[in-house]
Amino acid sequence: MKSTNKKTAAKKAVKKKAANKKAVAQKAVNKKKNRGRDHLLNRLFFGVLGVIVLLLVILAVIVFKKKTGLDLAAPYDEDAVIQVSDGDRLQMAEGFASDLCVAGDTVALNDISFSNSEKAGLFDLDNSQVLFAQNLHQKAYPASITKVMTAILAAKYADMSQEVTVSARAVELGEDSQVCGLREGDVLTMDELFRGMMIFSGNDAAIAIAETVGGSVENFVEMMNQEAQALGATNTHFANPHGLQDEEHYTTVYDIYLMLREAMNYDVFMDVAKEGYCTLHVTHKDGKSESLYLSSTDQYMVGQKEAPKGVTVIGGKTGTTDEAGSCLALISQNSYGQPFISIVLGAQGKTSLYDHMNQLLSQINF
Repeated sequence: MKSTNKKTAAKKAVKKKAANKKAVAQKAVNKKKNRGRDHLLNRLFFGVLGVIVLLLVILAVIVFKKKTGLDLAAPYDEDAVIQVSDGDRLQMAEGFASDLCVAGDTVALNDISFSNSEKAGLFDLDNSQVLFAQNLHQKAYPASITKVMTAILAAKYADMSQEVTVSARAVELGEDSQVCGLREGDVLTMDELFRGMMIFSGNDAAIAIAETVGGSVENFVEMMNQEAQALGATNTHFANPHGLQDEEHYTTVYDIYLMLREAMNYDVFMDVAKEGYCTLHVTHKDGKSESLYLSSTDQYMVGQKEAPKGVTVIGGKTGTTDEAGSCLALISQNSYGQPFISIVLGAQGKTSLYDHMNQLLSQINF
């Protein structure tokens, strides 16, 4: 009896052990199935998530293209930039060039107010702020302030030590044109032409620079317009390198700010801007040499006009024609060494021009 019970118990133990083993094996199989199912679900989840993200990116690109009107197939398209409206251009400037001063057409400052025909702006470069604006984005004739752009291209592409032979075209200007006194066949360096153009505002020097850098005046003018677009000066169009009156030659106070700000990046421009006088050493076609002594057209630079206390005028560019009026664009700094750009266009005479410029400069020490 006892032997039978022992055998029965042994059989039950074997069966139980086999059942446990089978259960463990089944559990392992189930676990493997669950793991495979979970892996598949994870793959499906991340796949769906990836598709959603891709669709959102495509939607964002479509919305951006529709909003800006830009063709994103090309990293830069000058024609596309031209098509952007003034308001959109200012918004884009805030997003993509946060170091630029950005403002609408009018910014009030204390009691400063000029005649309605004048256009003016005061720009705080350190704080990227427009302190004053009057007709900031309105079309204006720049006269010889044009030469800031001519100077940018010369600083960018010319060899200042290169000797230049003055062409007949460079000296075929009207009798009332501001000229250095160059003659056809004269030889002088690019550096001296640059000084004659920026300090004395010589139109003959501007033509000689344009022909040397661009190969022709026409090609150089095309370069000027391309450079203006690249700087964001989309309300500007040049017709010549010197600024003599042309209906298709215009800019704005804001665009002049952009150009002058760019010019400040070139040492040759800043060095010459600080000078009130220059001497051109010219070799004439007959081999004779002559020195031409020239003084700045900027009254601040020659001591005819004094800036407000604590203000240092570093330099800039003047411009005057009957249509443009009296114009002046300056780089200055206050008593703390902070830089500012100030621009007045369309003033009725030199006295009014410098009085109004001093009104702007008097604000930069506050």
